[in-house]
Amino acid sequence: MQSASVRLSPTSRRMVILGLAATAASVAGSSSARPASRHRHAAPKVHGKHAAARRPHIEAEPETIPALEPRSAELEPIVSTAPALPRSALDPQRQIRTALLDDALVALKRHGDRIANKDHIFLVDFQQHSSKPRLFKLDLRTGQVQSFRTAHGRGSDPSRTGFAKRFSNTPNSDASSVGAYVTAGQSVGARDGANVLLDGLDATNNQARARAVIVHGADYCEPGYLAREGMLGRSNGCFALSHADLKTLRPIMDSGRLIFAGN
Repeated sequence: MQSASVRLSPTSRRMVILGLAATAASVAGSSSARPASRHRHAAPKVHGKHAAARRPHIEAEPETIPALEPRSAELEPIVSTAPALPRSALDPQRQIRTALLDDALVALKRHGDRIANKDHIFLVDFQQHSSKPRLFKLDLRTGQVQSFRTAHGRGSDPSRTGFAKRFSNTPNSDASSVGAYVTAGQSVGARDGANVLLDGLDATNNQARARAVIVHGADYCEPGYLAREGMLGRSNGCFALSHADLKTLRPIMDSGRLIFAGN
């Protein structure tokens, strides 16, 4: 079966073409007038003095927050109110008399609220002769010990034997005192020069500040004096050191550290 065909006259064909062209133009016009995005809203108008300050919106990349740096392994460990090492790891070379070290650790715990810095403690063994290194610096983080010489008071050794025989907390006794001290900062005095101030924490030494008991350097603690006399000289109750040893220990003792003197 053949399909029927419609034959248009030239005039009719021209009218159809013009109609189609008009329809296409109308659709294109309505599309160009439509907003670019039906989801984008017009920005609110800004009036007055804030209008000039308005900046065009810029799409920025999300802010990158830097990661925290890991704690360096070289940083010193934080020391708690107890020694950072077990008792067995302290003083591995056994330079400190056992009973003295045990008493010092008990004092460190008892006076923990007054001892702000627990990285080092200092121990003085008054059982030893003054010619011997009897002042010990103990690093509680490593357990290592360094030893130094220190003098005792003339009131503790009136016969000048080199041994401290008696101890006193009484002003003007010129004797050494035993017990726990806390360092109270570096200072400079008119008579003894650079020093470290002390506060006594026990009933046996709580007059230390009133008695001006300090750590200081003295000529009678120098190696030459020891070589000549066979012992150190005597203080007025202070912990006197050689000038070189004071220079080494003063910034470490500084403030808030324990000095424990025992006999």
